[in-house]
Amino acid sequence: MTDTEQLQELGYLDKKIPKNFNLVEEIKKLKKEKNAIILAHYYQVPEIQDIADYVGDSLGLSQKAAETDADMILFAGVHFMAETAKVLNPHKKVLLPDLKAGCSLAESIPTDAFIAFKKKHPDHKVVTYVNCSAEIKALSDVLCTSSNAEKIVNSYSKDTPIIFAPDKNLGAYINKITGRNMLLWDGACIVHEVFSKEKIEVLEKQYPNAKFIAHPESEFQILDKADYVGSTSGLLNYVKTNEATEFIVATEAGILHKMKLEAPDKTFIPAPIYTNVTCQCSECPYMKLNSLEKLYNCLKYELPEVTLSKEISDQALIPILKMLEISK
Repeated sequence: MTDTEQLQELGYLDKKIPKNFNLVEEIKKLKKEKNAIILAHYYQVPEIQDIADYVGDSLGLSQKAAETDADMILFAGVHFMAETAKVLNPHKKVLLPDLKAGCSLAESIPTDAFIAFKKKHPDHKVVTYVNCSAEIKALSDVLCTSSNAEKIVNSYSKDTPIIFAPDKNLGAYINKITGRNMLLWDGACIVHEVFSKEKIEVLEKQYPNAKFIAHPESEFQILDKADYVGSTSGLLNYVKTNEATEFIVATEAGILHKMKLEAPDKTFIPAPIYTNVTCQCSECPYMKLNSLEKLYNCLKYELPEVTLSKEISDQALIPILKMLEISK
């Protein structure tokens, strides 16, 4: 166990803050003192989005991490995102508020199993969704996000055999819109596989004028009925520019905060899920591990820190830079 993990295990990094302590102001002070930047994903809780220097999807966050001149990056997201920032900034300190903030999609593709899979298809190029570990990135020819997956795949000729990993739903969607037949790894995101087609249809009857929009990590029966399919940033842009005033949104519910800020006169309804719980929306349990208290402790103690071996970092950098170049 590392020093960081020991500190976290002891609860040192989760130390409770006094109620009269102004977390927002103290985080801002620490950020200025340490020349740090806070990058946050759209799926973070509203108070974290509001204090971040930049809020975005995986592509936007990768681009921002690549260009920052800050000495320290505090990544309010999940582990694979912080790893990407570290690969792009090997000499900077990259912090993650909670080391347990993983990703079901990244966990669906073990390194050893993928190495064996690749060996069975040596003639295939490997296009990998950025939602994966640094080790998997290092085994890839190029990365993609949901924002640029179609463009990345189409950078290869139609007759080029491709392995697409790890998200089978995104891969199937890209196959459909490009007319390709990529070989898909059998992985999926727990957030996007729980939407209920039947409950959505009931909701559509309640809101007959609402547009139904969905993230391409969702299952085919959800995507087939969507008025618009797009990345997190794509969904945000759609609701801002579309004439409709009501939207049923099938992705992680954290994006609704930004949608309400960007289009305050419109109504956003989270797409319902199968499970009968109080909140019918789909939330990522990993994204929601982060909190303002953890951000403060993270900046104060400069822990937990995300580290990578130079070999993995150097190998993972190649497909990341290729993605960023194609995405320009």
